[in-house]
Amino acid sequence: MRFHIVSDSSCDLGWERARQLGITLVSFYVAFEGEAYYREEQDIASRDFYEMMAQRPGEFPKTSMPTVEDYLRAFEEPIRSGLPVLCICLNGSFSGSVQGARNAREMLLEEYPQARIHVMDSQLATVLQGLLVEEAAVLRDRGFTLEEAVAALEPLRETGRIFFTTNDLEYLRHGGRIGKAAATTGTLLKVKPLIGYQHGGLISDGIAQGRKKSLQRVQELFYRYVERGNLDLSQWRVVTGFGLDREEYDQFTAQLFQGLAQRGHPLPSSPPYQIGVTIGVHTGPTPIGVGILRRAE
Repeated sequence: MRFHIVSDSSCDLGWERARQLGITLVSFYVAFEGEAYYREEQDIASRDFYEMMAQRPGEFPKTSMPTVEDYLRAFEEPIRSGLPVLCICLNGSFSGSVQGARNAREMLLEEYPQARIHVMDSQLATVLQGLLVEEAAVLRDRGFTLEEAVAALEPLRETGRIFFTTNDLEYLRHGGRIGKAAATTGTLLKVKPLIGYQHGGLISDGIAQGRKKSLQRVQELFYRYVERGNLDLSQWRVVTGFGLDREEYDQFTAQLFQGLAQRGHPLPSSPPYQIGVTIGVHTGPTPIGVGILRRAE
């Protein structure tokens, strides 16, 4: 190992997957109004918090970013062992997490002036950030130096794309993503939003009538994106993600992968992603979608 990898928990790898990959996660904090904060994935599993959300409709949890002290603890152990550190954080336009990591870096350099710490704004979120972190682990295990890995990873950030939908418009309204009138109209008409992520931000991919059609439409949008880009999926990481309902997710993923096979594409090998509550507080407990990110050369 030529460098150590740190990421904040919004990458949605989950604690066990991060441990398997040899990655240190720094937790976001999440809480319902007036209640104590949980450390994501440390104090409470994402599934358990989603169940709390499902049981408490009309209540909207909030998040708080990792502290500088959290990052100091994550950085200091590998630095003392003589390892450089690569820290990959949630899109800086969404959160101050990356700035907290940078502040921790500056503080540690005063005590360890020879330390090598690179803090990268992933410019990504949720599964895309996770895929970038996974790719960093591949480069680390192939013997790349910190500097070589950074150079290989930075161009990948612009290649990320997500297609997803969610069942409850109220969480999007509460987070300011859509207006109250749109949320009310959508609920009355049973319209579901099709949401995308590209070039560092959320975009609208349209709407669909009902949950079943919205999931079908997500798949169609993904297939069209692959075909229009003439993408060779052997050169890309593809992953599906979900919130609470694993059975619905399994059906969605099986259909998506069947469609890829029918189109002659290799089947993705990444394990499922459970979308963490850092993102879930904005989508509610019902997000389902697919993300894609190019592999390093």
